[in-house]
Amino acid sequence: QVQVVESGGGLVQAGGSLRLSCAASRSIFSINAGWYRQAPGKQRELVAAINSDGVTDYADSAKGRFTISRDNAKNTVYLQMNNLKPEDTAVYYCRLMAPTNYWGQGTQVTVSS
Repeated sequence: QVQVVESGGGLVQAGGSLRLSCAASRSIFSINAGWYRQAPGKQRELVAAINSDGVTDYADSAKGRFTISRDNAKNTVYLQMNNLKPEDTAVYYCRLMAPTNYWGQGTQVTVSS
């Protein structure tokens, strides 16, 4: 069992930045991870992913603005979000694939225009 806790969400103006953190209760050394988001009335979608080797992948909407990274020593995965837009408003979730899927409770990101 892995506990996953997201943090770092909040209210920010368009063009601003936030850094989300996803803290795991045990080592993430061999675990693939991803950040997802779900806006009201929409399906949950993948924003960015990182595998255990540090290889990353991004949704088109995130490319050039978001950066996913990991610190295995801290059992934490990050999502740096820059140049935020109102359409980025959503609840952001962290998924750890260990290989069973573990999800956090989500953190709200609200971008005002």
